Amino acid sequence: MTSKLSSLVRRGTEFLTPNVSSSNLNATNSINSFQKAPEGKLFPKVDPTIDGEDCDHDCESCTIHYPAKFAIDEDEKLYGFVKGWATHLVVATGKTDWVRDVEDEKGSVMEAVGKCKVQPTNGRLMLSASNMPLPQSHHDHPKCAEPTTVLLLPALTIIENVTPQSVPDLIDHYISMASTNTTPLPKAPSETTQNTPTATSEITAAGLLDPAETSAPSLSLPPPSKFTSRPCPHNYLILLCSQKTRDARCGQSAPLLRREFERHLRPLGLYRDLHDERPGGVGIYFISHVGGHKFSANLMIYRRAGVDSGEKVVSGEAAQCIWIARVRPEDCEGIVKFTIMQGKVVKPERQLRGGFDRERGLVSW
Repeated sequence: MTSKLSSLVRRGTEFLTPNVSSSNLNATNSINSFQKAPEGKLFPKVDPTIDGEDCDHDCESCTIHYPAKFAIDEDEKLYGFVKGWATHLVVATGKTDWVRDVEDEKGSVMEAVGKCKVQPTNGRLMLSASNMPLPQSHHDHPKCAEPTTVLLLPALTIIENVTPQSVPDLIDHYISMASTNTTPLPKAPSETTQNTPTATSEITAAGLLDPAETSAPSLSLPPPSKFTSRPCPHNYLILLCSQKTRDARCGQSAPLLRREFERHLRPLGLYRDLHDERPGGVGIYFISHVGGHKFSANLMIYRRAGVDSGEKVVSGEAAQCIWIARVRPEDCEGIVKFTIMQGKVVKPERQLRGGFDRERGLVSW
């Protein structure tokens, strides 16, 4: 009861209190000249004359189906109603379901982020719990002090040894220094002067901002800590909402979609399970509630910049996030062929909720 009451109080406070992070995000948009894309302009739609006559058809070989009573909202307009976000923190928990509000998971990094008085200075942070595996050292520490791993987006940076107690440092020295959804993509190495590597350039390579290339105030380097960071090995990420405590349909749809995605990705050599860190490929993770469970299944696709058909591995940040909903197993083939591999949307009128494209300077909010 206490947990539910605190959740209600927090949501009421967020509704009534001006969002400083949202103001920062708007400022970032203004500085970098990102524009809100009208419906139909954010991502290209598949074109039968270019992509083949069957590019917008459902998969005929799909044998996986949702339960007979799996019903969702098919009428409400989707595009343009996603609340803008600047960065996305995905926290490893080793679980596929959580308490209703993940910030109420006792002793967790999510709870620490929710209660932290230190806020990101570069815009609104989206927080997700995930089924990313816990580190082996997790259970060797006292309760509420166990380290875990987080994935920071769009920087595509994995940060290890994060504890609830270290969250203020994580926000100050990693999240606030990181690229956002409205940060222009860093220049390719060939476009920049090649200097002797420094601490600052190493941070930039890990997906954090080089202060010299941004309009933000100069930033200090992180102090010595137990954090370690490295680039995410995957070129693409599929984040599937699996939180059945919010809605049973999310718990039903996520594992079914993962099976169908695996069926299409394995022949291409692109499937990566939770413990597969071979460079490249498509990582598939279950995450907590992202909003809009009545449009289940919801999934977010992050695409790394500069990747050539999933085979050429290029270090760098996410150039796009394509957020779609009302996804069914028979949609997976088209999503792999066109959305993941080419950045195109097969059924934008029915499925596209929003996202961003840093290469073209467009967002949906």
